[in-house]
Amino acid sequence: MSAFKFHGLCPATHTPFHADGSLNLAVVERQAEHLLARKIDRVFIGGTTGESVSLQLTERLALGDRWAAVSKSSGMKVVVHVGANCLADAATLAAQAQRNQASAISMIAPSYFKPRNVEDLVACCAQVAAAAPDLPFYYYDIPALTGINFPVDDFLKLAATRIPNLAGVKYSNPDLGTYLLGKRLDGGKYDLPWGIDEYFLAALAMGAQGGVGSTYNFVPGPLQRMMVAFPKGDLATCQLEQDRMMQVIRIVAKRGYMGCAKALMTHLGVPVGPARLPNANPDAAGVQAMLGELEAIGYFSWKD
Repeated sequence: MSAFKFHGLCPATHTPFHADGSLNLAVVERQAEHLLARKIDRVFIGGTTGESVSLQLTERLALGDRWAAVSKSSGMKVVVHVGANCLADAATLAAQAQRNQASAISMIAPSYFKPRNVEDLVACCAQVAAAAPDLPFYYYDIPALTGINFPVDDFLKLAATRIPNLAGVKYSNPDLGTYLLGKRLDGGKYDLPWGIDEYFLAALAMGAQGGVGSTYNFVPGPLQRMMVAFPKGDLATCQLEQDRMMQVIRIVAKRGYMGCAKALMTHLGVPVGPARLPNANPDAAGVQAMLGELEAIGYFSWKD
């Protein structure tokens, strides 16, 4: 198993679509170039930001193959989200990720028929992780969307006996106390990348060494500067940069986060297209209003 760790920033990338909603995989190379130019060398594909639950299995497989091809020419490290309500589909995606020499895999739990307890959750994860035994496996904890909220330290203790390639948890859960318990478990054995951009500074205080987030695509600068300032004890800089992050997130989210984030990426020269229903998209006036508000807070001068 590789020694991959989620240290630093790992953007959760958008899945690019044409205007009609079909896959536009030609844009993947541009996404990689955009991030590499900002000193970011890893991506988390097909997750929440990637609208994975709105993609067909064949589309997710095509997306994985395209990122694998781009990674070979660019050096970009690729983490593949494989979670699905159908565990057989998730295992298929995991096996493909291993064939494509991805850096790691991650999965949300099935969330329509939900695991009743930690034991059932571990069984689901073990089934999928076994399809890619050579890749680090990360459970993706995001209770706001799955409705599943078992303590990650309990999950890790049990999963360690069932999942040989267990590496950690992609933690998109606002419970900072439980995050700390998971981080400190077994002497800090497990990697817990942080996944809620609004609380990035708080996560650094709890020991986070990196994260996975959607805003990393379009406003990585504040996060990168926080990661430099925090070890120096420069709390004032960290608070300033977190404040900037919050302002951007509120402006982008007020008209519908997914569609507006993708519109902003297109404005920045990465034409990822619209969001798919049930996510909505802003009209032209909404996009211009968003850009005006971002200009007013100085976003374009400090976003990178």
